[in-house]
Amino acid sequence: MNQHQQVFWSIPPSELLTQLGTTPQGLADDEAKERLIRHGANLLKPRQKSDALTLLLAQFKSPIILILLFAVGLSFFLHDPADALIILAIVFVSGLLGFWQERGAVNAVQKLLAIVQIKAIVLRDGTPKEIPVEEICPGDVVILNAGDVIPADCLILESKDLFVDEAVLPVRPTQWKKPSGFSRPKRRSASG
Repeated sequence: MNQHQQVFWSIPPSELLTQLGTTPQGLADDEAKERLIRHGANLLKPRQKSDALTLLLAQFKSPIILILLFAVGLSFFLHDPADALIILAIVFVSGLLGFWQERGAVNAVQKLLAIVQIKAIVLRDGTPKEIPVEEICPGDVVILNAGDVIPADCLILESKDLFVDEAVLPVRPTQWKKPSGFSRPKRRSASG
């Protein structure tokens, strides 16, 4: 990040709207489409898919499996191949069953995520419009209601009794009332 560039939440709303080339009435539909093409979809980087071999090898990383594999090596070292082969067969079958189960779970989750579509309400041409969160672009004015998930980095332009549940953050165990406007960055002293 450029040292001279301010973080968006420390810029007054009117100045931020000017920088983003938008108004409190939101973007025009045509402008939003152009920005979506220019900036891309509002998505997090997708997690890298695990291939089948990686998923299979992951089954043999648990401590109990490693102890059993050590027992296999020890059995071979002590010239007891029957015990070693029995333990090895159990470990192999356990790994295959774990692989089969985990692969099925991964596929089920991927199918569910493909079905679910989160939507948000934005102002386009001055009127509220419901769109998929992937289509939110820089300069959009998002309307939030009780229980909504915040779909992107946002600056609150106006609010009435807005509370945000930050319990998912480890340092914020309760709800906090959020004022509209901007926050000045805290200055740090030389000692920290």
